[in-house]
Amino acid sequence: MPEAAGMPEYGPVMGITVPQANTTVEPEMQALLGANHTLLTSRMTSSSPDSRQRLVDYLDGIDRSLAQFDVAPLQVAGFACTGSSYLVGPDEEATRLQMASARCGYPVLSAAQSIRHALEVLNARRIALIAPYPTWLSDAGKTYWRNCGLTLTASAGLPSELLDTRNIYKLKTAAVQEVFDRLDIHDCDAVLMSGTGMPTLRLMSLRALPVPVLSSNLCLSWAMQCRVQPETPAATLLRDMLSPQANWRHLLGQGA
Repeated sequence: MPEAAGMPEYGPVMGITVPQANTTVEPEMQALLGANHTLLTSRMTSSSPDSRQRLVDYLDGIDRSLAQFDVAPLQVAGFACTGSSYLVGPDEEATRLQMASARCGYPVLSAAQSIRHALEVLNARRIALIAPYPTWLSDAGKTYWRNCGLTLTASAGLPSELLDTRNIYKLKTAAVQEVFDRLDIHDCDAVLMSGTGMPTLRLMSLRALPVPVLSSNLCLSWAMQCRVQPETPAATLLRDMLSPQANWRHLLGQGA
């Protein structure tokens, strides 16, 4: 079979910028993207001991993070930190990412934007929310979603020791499942598991619910794939990713 002109050996090249201590984004994104995409990672760094300042620094430093990709032939890049978007709000987030996209010459998408677009495709306006954050960031997240015109029908947090947002990376599926099982989903159109550092795929692979279950990493992966597969309708790609037969469910479907 002849090779597509200009196509890299292992498929379309995507970049992802990841908070410096996050151990969840890469394995979940690799499972979600499968073997036909090339995923490159850049670490977003901050020396601040304060969680709020680190999140601000990640977005302020997005140009430095994207510059790490040098001349790699990226078709799209993802900003994998939902908390940063919550702190600046949807309008400022859009402005920052549009400017970064113009400078880089390829789309730069955030996890939060990707969630919004997925909810639009699903026509989901009422969401039940799980967010593994300290109160100040959880409150910012709720404000973000309400400012996007969504209704929060229920919300649940995770352990109180998450005062430092880096502790999110210590979470295991069993702890998230305990919270999930207590969430009231009876009046929602979709469940959102917010936070790129919270492990979600194993839990999602075990849950069959009457409403869609979305996560930050799943939505960001979907939005990035939409950019490199424009011939496939976005709704079709999302439906396939949420299907019980989706390939990623078999790759990260075990464990706790």
